[in-house]
Amino acid sequence: MTRHFTGRHMAMLFIGFFGIVIAVNLFMARSAISTFGGTVVDNSYVASQKFNGWMAQGRAQQAAGWVVSVKRDARGHAVVALAQNGKATNGATMMASGWQAGGERRTMSLAFAPAGDGQYRSTTALPDGRWTLNVEAHIGNAVTRHRIALR
Repeated sequence: MTRHFTGRHMAMLFIGFFGIVIAVNLFMARSAISTFGGTVVDNSYVASQKFNGWMAQGRAQQAAGWVVSVKRDARGHAVVALAQNGKATNGATMMASGWQAGGERRTMSLAFAPAGDGQYRSTTALPDGRWTLNVEAHIGNAVTRHRIALR
C-alpha cells in the first residue's frame, strides 16, 4: 500500500526547510557579530584625506632602504631585525603594538631591548597564535614604520 503526499506532509517540509534556513542565518549572524574586532578607521573620510600623505611617507621610507623583519624566538619573544641599505642598524628606539584577530580581539604593546647586530628583542613574550605587529623604529630624526604578520 502506498502512502499519499498530503497537505500535512507539505506543511512539515515547508516548516522544516525554513526552520533550517532561519537557524543557519541566526547562527551566522551571531558568529559575525561576536567575532568582529572593530573598525579599521573611525572616520573613513578623514582617513581618505590623509591617504596621499601616508603613501608619500611609505615611498620615502622605501627609498631610504629600510628593511624590517620579525620572528619569534624559542621563548615567545618577538625579535626585530632592522637594517638600512643592507647594513644592520644599531642604536634605534623600537616599539610595537600588536593585535591578534579571531574570536575576542587581543591587543598588546611591546617594548624592545637591543640584542646586538641590528636586532631588538621584546621585553615581554607574545601569547601563542598569529599576531599582526605595527613596528616603529626611531633612529635619530628618522622614523620607519612597518606592519608585519607574525606566526
